[in-house]
Amino acid sequence: MLRDLTLLQFRSHRRATFVFDGRPVALFGPNGAGKTSVIEAVSLLSPGRGLRRASAEELIRRQEAVGWKIRATLDGYEIETSALPGQSREVLIDGKAAPQVALGRILRVLWLVPAMDRLWIEGAEGRRRFLDRLTLSFAPAHAEAVLAYEKAMRERNRLLKEGAQDIAWYHALEGQMTEAAVLIRAHRAEALAKIAAAQDGAATAFPAAHLAIVGDASDDLAVAWAEGRRRDMAAGRTLEGPHRADLEAIYAEKATPAAQCSTGEQKALLISLLLANARALTEETTVLLLDEVAAHLDAGRRAALYDDRHRGGTV
Repeated sequence: MLRDLTLLQFRSHRRATFVFDGRPVALFGPNGAGKTSVIEAVSLLSPGRGLRRASAEELIRRQEAVGWKIRATLDGYEIETSALPGQSREVLIDGKAAPQVALGRILRVLWLVPAMDRLWIEGAEGRRRFLDRLTLSFAPAHAEAVLAYEKAMRERNRLLKEGAQDIAWYHALEGQMTEAAVLIRAHRAEALAKIAAAQDGAATAFPAAHLAIVGDASDDLAVAWAEGRRRDMAAGRTLEGPHRADLEAIYAEKATPAAQCSTGEQKALLISLLLANARALTEETTVLLLDEVAAHLDAGRRAALYDDRHRGGTV
């Protein structure tokens, strides 16, 4: 459980401290009071760039511009993450330096923010990030696999742009990509299976979704990359692999693709998936962050959301 949180020179907050007791927390106040900044700070207790995908430099409070720091106490851990001007983000766990990916083994942080309301109708990149965030909550090692894959792919893309012909170099990089891709695919498939199981029979007013991963269909990626080098060289980038995957969602009751649903139905599907994700993590320390969650919901679904919170303690 998250016990306390302290923000120092973070966004609009010079210093702010919060103490929690396990009950749901609601932040309210006028626009610009710094409510979203508080939940953004909690999102940075997980790997990555947080719920607004801001750079470390963008998180600095502008008045002093001396850098920022977040401290948090969880059951059994003390976490600190910070950044000085012009430097990358650092993480300390129990006073010792640690990679960001280590945070995923301590705390599962899930979120839904207004920018995600258009998830089903915009580009695949946002849905892929959503899929990987969901996957990370079940498989903390997923972050390391994605980083390894992207690092090798960037190097391969560099060779492609330069027109390099060193077959051994390509073979080595594609071997690294294949090894990471196997893990990425397995993690994603396992995550969707757990979400499906959490949706089945759940007592909720929110609609179930049939989920599928599309756009990553090559059975043998090593062969596909080897045979596709000339085509990839013309494009200047790798055209097949897990980085091209997309998340497809079907509103189960209506058998309608999420992209064709109403705005309210699209939001309800997102909330349904987040609640299912939280239900499937009952044995993990999980924090669910919801920013302006009632937008686009009718009165019935707003009431159902708060009822779900009280029954399951997931919100």
